[in-house]
Amino acid sequence: MEKEKNNNKKDYYVIDIWHVIRVVWHRAWVVILSAAIAAAIGFSLAAFAITPMYSSSVMMYVNNSSFSLGNTSFSISSSEISAAQSLLKTYIVILNNRTTLEAVIDKAEVEYTYKDLSGMISASSVNDTEVLKVTVTSEDPYEAAKIANCIAEVLPTRISEVIEGSSMKIVDSGVVNLQKVSPSITKYTAVGFTLGALAAIMILVIIALMDGTIHDEEYIIDTYNYPILAKVPDLTGDKHTKGYYAYYKKHGYGEYSSKKDGE
Repeated sequence: MEKEKNNNKKDYYVIDIWHVIRVVWHRAWVVILSAAIAAAIGFSLAAFAITPMYSSSVMMYVNNSSFSLGNTSFSISSSEISAAQSLLKTYIVILNNRTTLEAVIDKAEVEYTYKDLSGMISASSVNDTEVLKVTVTSEDPYEAAKIANCIAEVLPTRISEVIEGSSMKIVDSGVVNLQKVSPSITKYTAVGFTLGALAAIMILVIIALMDGTIHDEEYIIDTYNYPILAKVPDLTGDKHTKGYYAYYKKHGYGEYSSKKDGE
């Protein structure tokens, strides 16, 4: 007897995967609705709530260690002295220096602190070459182009003051770009749709896992290994379409009783 009790005892939690899938599938409209609402929220945030940002870029070619002999000038490119990436890192540090940024602020006549302006500027090498690309991002596209061009004027002077014999030449000036760089409406809408669908699916899965209702006899057999001795029929179900059950379904118990009382 004790052995039989031990065999029937379940020390682990059984998850009915098919039941979970059925719950999610039967409530697919909840997932679609949740995804649509979240996508609409993401679209609204990107289109109306978040301030659009614009950018403008300048590109400058970096030279180092130039000198002259009489009427003839010589120059040694940065690639012949050291790796271009190392030099460009130095120039980027000088660009983000407080003195350089304050000179840019005075030149552009904008009301920013040097820390604010530093957060608006990004600089990097173009395809691992000696060309330095500086991008300015602002809420005003005209202001972004103005600051970028002021950097192109101020930075070469600062570089020559700090690093003796170095020089910079402008490859491309900044222009006004009226196409915003952020936020992306497509990206926000797609992210909102995905998050909304995932949130709805997770909630439905949790509901299915926490559902302790016995839905059919297979659940009892699979979970507890108990035999089924009897079933209570559904007197109003669609499968009972004949005889006494059909009469109950068609007329209802109350109507049947009133007829009997009238007789």
